Amino acid sequence: MSQYFDLGEQTLWNPSNDAAGLFLRQVSVFEEELGVPSGIGPMRDDECQIDPVALKTFIDALLVQHLSRSHAVVIALSEGFVASTLVLAERAGIPLTWPGVAAAALDQNRDIQVPQASVTTTTACSRVDRLRDASRTLSVFMAR
Repeated sequence: MSQYFDLGEQTLWNPSNDAAGLFLRQVSVFEEELGVPSGIGPMRDDECQIDPVALKTFIDALLVQHLSRSHAVVIALSEGFVASTLVLAERAGIPLTWPGVAAAALDQNRDIQVPQASVTTTTACSRVDRLRDASRTLSVFMAR
């Protein structure tokens, strides 16, 4: 069995039920975290419609949040979801707005990690590169 993430008549992703379910549960988590709807509708009869305008807003907020984080575990937990969502955006033709490192100012006081590691502009820039690479790699495995 599989499920469909569609933009109108175009299928952006056709994952297995397990992958779709896990992804949709993560969508809910990040919608709550960001306070922004994702534009990824409910799964009905194995189909889910995507609203590209809402998805653009969601991804912009997701990128700012992800790139502003300094906690290594939080970054690791969210990176796969962010990369997967970037694949959907690319397939939907949504232009990505990559925040500059200054725009995604690192919030050193939000998530305290012990031992505290210093996060620099260079690491934030390399995280953008890592996200781009991860989304390109995942795209191969995200069947249409």
